[in-house]
Amino acid sequence: MDKKKVLFICTQNSARSQMAEGLLRSLYGDRYEVFSAGTNPFRVNPFAIEAMKKAGIDISSHRSKSIDEFVEMDIDYAVTVCDSAKENCPYFPSARVLLHKGFTDPAVTNGNDAEKLAVFEKVRDEIKTWIEAAVTTDLI
Repeated sequence: MDKKKVLFICTQNSARSQMAEGLLRSLYGDRYEVFSAGTNPFRVNPFAIEAMKKAGIDISSHRSKSIDEFVEMDIDYAVTVCDSAKENCPYFPSARVLLHKGFTDPAVTNGNDAEKLAVFEKVRDEIKTWIEAAVTTDLI
């Protein structure tokens, strides 16, 4: 059975899309080939790496990638995980299905490191819940 290809898209490919990539690969890597990219890639946020590490998933080797790297790839599902990416990437030519599920940007959180990490963990858990529901209901 061929794995379905899923591309998670966010603005900087630094937090939400990286966590979604890591989660889907960890939970359902036997069924999906998973990627993430950004409309304006920057770097993987250290708090995203730490939040995922606390969930037992290592994304420390991930790098931020541009959506341009995936334009020629056949993608089954392109999923925007932030409203800005949805607005800036309303059409992804190689995707069979375009989906949007916006999540709060944890990178704009103010506070000390513990408070910031708590927000990243909350968003990570929200993404996990959505992924599990999307797979269960055949949304992806």
